[in-house]
Amino acid sequence: MKIAIFSDNFYPELSGISDSIILLARELAKLNHEINFYAPKYSAKNYQVLNLADQELDLGENIKIKRLFSLPASFISDYSRIVIPVPWRRLFKNFKPDIIHTQLFFGAGLKALAAARLNKFPLVGTNHTAISEFIKLAPLKLNFLKNFSLNYAVWYYNRCNFVTAPSQSVFKEMLAYGFNKPHQVISNPLDLNTFRPSDHKSEYKKKFNLSDKVVVYAGRLSLEKNIDALIKAAALTKKRISNINLAIAGSGQFENELKRLVKELGIENEVKFFGRLSKDDLAKLYQAAEIFSIASTSETQSLTLMQAMACGLPAVAVDSRALPEYVNGQNGFIVKAGDENVLAEKFIFLLANSKLRQELGRGAAASVQQFSAENIAKQWEKLYGRVIEDYKNKA
Repeated sequence: MKIAIFSDNFYPELSGISDSIILLARELAKLNHEINFYAPKYSAKNYQVLNLADQELDLGENIKIKRLFSLPASFISDYSRIVIPVPWRRLFKNFKPDIIHTQLFFGAGLKALAAARLNKFPLVGTNHTAISEFIKLAPLKLNFLKNFSLNYAVWYYNRCNFVTAPSQSVFKEMLAYGFNKPHQVISNPLDLNTFRPSDHKSEYKKKFNLSDKVVVYAGRLSLEKNIDALIKAAALTKKRISNINLAIAGSGQFENELKRLVKELGIENEVKFFGRLSKDDLAKLYQAAEIFSIASTSETQSLTLMQAMACGLPAVAVDSRALPEYVNGQNGFIVKAGDENVLAEKFIFLLANSKLRQELGRGAAASVQQFSAENIAKQWEKLYGRVIEDYKNKA
């Protein structure tokens, strides 16, 4: 099979979308499929901001990356880009796909939609985004923006032949706004070779200079992630557990505000910012911790949550969007969103109860085995084949 994957979000951006579709492509390539990515072209400055060499990824001979003309999107981050819909007729000059897979519904997504229509290729869409949560963060509280954005997303995905999402929460919202296409929940893939339980916890604690009581968060440092709630919960936890550490991995526009909050609360020694980590180091940071916590209200799954659980960490997550679909009584706790007091209560409870923590950690690792990259790639292989066959039959 020849598969064209379009995404507005791709390397070098820090993103679960980017990481998951690259991992998926690698597994599909192992199954002898050919993949072409169509993604924004980033500037040398973008790579410099992220401390990366200005060079393309080498994903092997079965995977190629085609860069699309784009402009800076500084309103998102210092390294984000937005694809401008310029003529697309030469996109498939040397590569005729059997199917197009679109990951987002912005510039690159619109090019995917147009290319599918123009060339008569079947189109599968994946919705990774809780767009209404981002609209809430707009400077002006304009209710019509929420309706407009959701109606636009539904308009877009109603023009796909089949639609997937990593959680049922995405479809629940779309169905309320008129979504009517065949659809299915398919998890993002996990690299279980890298993210797994380890016997080297003490070694990794020394590597990162962490205590014996560590709560970890990883992901973008942005407003909708509500990392301030984790920091406030850590300050409350410190009153009962003096040697708590909150380890934060990732980068983003909210980083300076978070560091100011840490200083205001007087917990500079307890909260450690590690910036953007390599995949191997991120796995080691999880393996050095006792708990993973996430207070975000914008998750359609959360790849970092899944990675941490794969490393054997129980989760403390808020009751928002997709998080309750993946966190339950066998692998962690769901708590009320926006309440640092209940977060702190669970931190204290779990940090003080090693037996329960270990039991939930085993449950966490077991619960994500089904989402291995190999399993998810095989699901996609079957789905692509089915959509292609249905498209031919209707032609």
